[in-house]
Amino acid sequence: MSPAGGPGEPPGPADMTRYNAATAGLEPPFAVIDLAALRANAAGMTERAAGKPIRVASKSVRCRALLEWVLGTSGFGGILAFTLPEALWLTGQGVSDDIVVAYPSTDRSALTRLASYPAAAAAITVMIDSADQLDIIEKAAAAVADPAPVQVCLDIDTSYVGLGGLIRAGARRSPVRTPADVAALARDIAARPGFRLAGLMAYEAQIAGVGDKPPGRPYYALAVRQMQRRSAAELARRRAAIVAAVREVTPLRFVNGGGTGSIERTAAEDAVTEIGAGSGLYQPSLFDSYRAFSGRPAALFALSVVRRPAPGVVTVAGGGYVASGPATAAASPSPSSRPACGWTSRKEPARCRRRYSAGPRTGSGSATGSGSATPKPVSCASGSLSCI
Repeated sequence: MSPAGGPGEPPGPADMTRYNAATAGLEPPFAVIDLAALRANAAGMTERAAGKPIRVASKSVRCRALLEWVLGTSGFGGILAFTLPEALWLTGQGVSDDIVVAYPSTDRSALTRLASYPAAAAAITVMIDSADQLDIIEKAAAAVADPAPVQVCLDIDTSYVGLGGLIRAGARRSPVRTPADVAALARDIAARPGFRLAGLMAYEAQIAGVGDKPPGRPYYALAVRQMQRRSAAELARRRAAIVAAVREVTPLRFVNGGGTGSIERTAAEDAVTEIGAGSGLYQPSLFDSYRAFSGRPAALFALSVVRRPAPGVVTVAGGGYVASGPATAAASPSPSSRPACGWTSRKEPARCRRRYSAGPRTGSGSATGSGSATPKPVSCASGSLSCI
């Protein structure tokens, strides 16, 4: 398929005609991936990375065939997996021999399997941020007669703290924050014979995951930009100091940082060797509120229109997917076949802003929503759209 719309634009009437023709034999709900748009988004991401490899986040893609395609694309290398069982499965399927699990695991059976298979242990790096997690891994590996060494990655807190702690922006991912904290844990890892410290991870959610041009909120946008400038400067200094401190203890194979929203900014740091990103491949509407880049919607899903309970309101069966994190308005899918539509708030229909001529599919009808970064089902069983 040709690209959906243009950069930063929803699919237009011609795109919807192509999508409807390609899926004429399918009944909703179903998903559509526009491969040309996906290729364009991948090219944009690698250009922004300026030569540093991008480790693709599997939870943002959730399709093995697409993961394999991305890994075959110049500029991408390795997988940032969601769970250890997923990483074991991907390794067993031959998808990649370089997988970092993005979150700590307490799955003892999976940890035992990891230590049981040298090939898997050589391909997979698990995440840790405390000695307690090392203890769990050691106990799981003790069930194996001759366990393979387990590679670990140390996760660092990258959140921004200002005004003496009165302001905090970013995710609370890790208790490890200072160079001294990280070096102490690195020494603990180095002292344990069953472990190898492979790398560091530092995901700056307050920069990569927060848009700096939210529509209709100019003063908030200014506050976000100021916070991000200060946070980026502070983190660049701290991350470089952390990397230097750890390299005095042991060599590092990689230093992972950033996300789709901060690729160029994170890639500019000498201390960072690779970027972790994936949601930009699908370009959800979440990224419409970023100034630094734009992309083409590549992932869409179709839902049946099953009711017209009032003029200007339709009800669709099902929900769809939201981007990473809470199901806020910015992270929720946006209707594409009728961009004038909007999800109702509670049970009151929202007003539509403009007319749009593209109609639903024949039969029961459908509404198509833009794709999202992370496949997380919306909890409601049905939703309402307010349309003109």
